[in-house]
Amino acid sequence: MYYRGYLLMRLKIIGKEWEIVDKLKGLKSSEAGEDWKITYATPIYGGWDVIVECSFTKLQELDKIVTYCRVDEDLSQWIEETITLCGTKPNYPFE
Repeated sequence: MYYRGYLLMRLKIIGKEWEIVDKLKGLKSSEAGEDWKITYATPIYGGWDVIVECSFTKLQELDKIVTYCRVDEDLSQWIEETITLCGTKPNYPFE
């Protein structure tokens, strides 16, 4: 049973969009008892610069993903602001 979360990112340094996508590509849990992963990331147009989709089983796992994006040495220099959106139903509408 997975929930989906979405992180919208506004950059401090325009032009780092694809570096962020590459850094997040394939990121997933490595600790026992956790089951989260980044499922998609791409630059976007509009008021935000990058959108990241993730799946997770517990809200604490979403917190780990968001925290990673805010404290990672490179990402914290490139990202000015984030907003996090969280789906309310697991596996909806995919099951």
